[in-house]
Amino acid sequence: MSTILDTFIAPPCDKQIEIRYQDEYLVIINKPSGLLSLSGKNPLNFDSVHYRLTQRFPGCTLVHRLDFGTSGLMVVARNKAINAALSQQFSQRTVSKAYSALLCGHLSHDEGLIDAPIAKDPARFPLMSISTANGKPARSRYRVLSRFCQEQENGSALPLTRVHLLPETGRTHQLRIHCQLLGHPILGCNLYGGLLLPGTERTPRLMLHASELRFVHPVTLEHINAHCASPF
Repeated sequence: MSTILDTFIAPPCDKQIEIRYQDEYLVIINKPSGLLSLSGKNPLNFDSVHYRLTQRFPGCTLVHRLDFGTSGLMVVARNKAINAALSQQFSQRTVSKAYSALLCGHLSHDEGLIDAPIAKDPARFPLMSISTANGKPARSRYRVLSRFCQEQENGSALPLTRVHLLPETGRTHQLRIHCQLLGHPILGCNLYGGLLLPGTERTPRLMLHASELRFVHPVTLEHINAHCASPF
C-alpha cells in the first residue's frame, strides 16, 4: 500500500469570496481561484472557503468542493440538517452543474460525451487516472462555444477553444482528466497537461470556472438557478 504524502503549500490568496445569495439555511458563493475549499492537514494551509465562512456563518459546512485553482459557484449549508438534505441531492445527481473552460488547441467536434471511469492513483498523488478496471463511472459532456488564437509575446499564436462543460458525475478532477483524454487539456492545468504547449507556461490560473448551479432549496422547495459569468 502506497503512503500518500501531500506536500502542497497553498500560496496566500488575497482575493475575496463573493456572496451571491444567502438566507438562514444556506449560502451560495463565488469562490476565487487560488483558494482551498477546505483547510488542509498542514497547518500552513489553514486559509480556505470553510475557514473564512465560519467566521461569518458559524456552524456552516461544505456540501461539495471545487479544486484549488477552480473558481465559481459553491453552495454551503448553514447547519447539519441542510447539509444532509443538499448532500442527498448531490448523491442522487439531481443537482445540475455547468462549467466554462478554455482548452488547449482546437477541438474537431462541436460537442461530445466523454465516458471514462476514474480511479485514485496513490502512487502519483494527487493525480487521478482513467481505469476501466478500478475506476468509478464518470461522464462529462462538452459543447464548443468558440475557437480562437491567443497572440503570444514572441508573435506566435496559441490555439484555444472555449467550451461549456457539463459533468454528469462528480469525480475528483473529472473535467480536468476528461479534457486531457480528449487531447485538449484545460489551459493552466498543472496536473493534466495544461501547461505543456509553448505559450501556456505563464498562464496565471486554471482556466476552469463553475458558472451554473441548479438545485432545489431543501426548505422552501424553490428551484435555485445560480449563474456566475466566467472571469476569463
